Amino acid sequence: MLKAFSPVLREFLPLLKHVFCGMLADGCNKVMVSDATFPGAQCMDLSGLKVMIIDDSNTIRRSAEIFLSQAGCQVLLAEDGFDALAKITDHHPDVIFVDIMMPRLDGYQTCALIKKNPKLAATPVIMLSSKDGLFDRARGRMVGSDEYLTKPFTKDSLIRAVTEHSAGAHLR
Repeated sequence: MLKAFSPVLREFLPLLKHVFCGMLADGCNKVMVSDATFPGAQCMDLSGLKVMIIDDSNTIRRSAEIFLSQAGCQVLLAEDGFDALAKITDHHPDVIFVDIMMPRLDGYQTCALIKKNPKLAATPVIMLSSKDGLFDRARGRMVGSDEYLTKPFTKDSLIRAVTEHSAGAHLR
């Protein structure tokens, strides 16, 4: 009976590998996005990826740092947009998560500045927010964000976002 469903499974393999396979930890520095039952699925090694978390909440920064460090990522932390911009130019992260609501320089302004810089424009920026409204998502897209992740996020959703947006990191 499984053979009858094989063409359907192959067609939806990119979606299925994220939904059903999940993230399987291999040691402490590798996250696998595959399973032996999906031969076309690729493995993604997150070790060495630089991921920046910009959030004024210490709890959110530390949670993300723990989740990403366990997956092998090098994690950079910033409390607000101003703090982040200096660190971004020094460290060139592969993926950036930015909270929308922050003092001094909010997430929309921070994202717009990152995307307007030719050296950083290709860097994926993922907006973080406790708001899940259509307006907030649209505003994020208007300033150039690549994705929108609602807080509180799970370890799996955070790792999935890094995995999806870091595929071209070695090419930048």
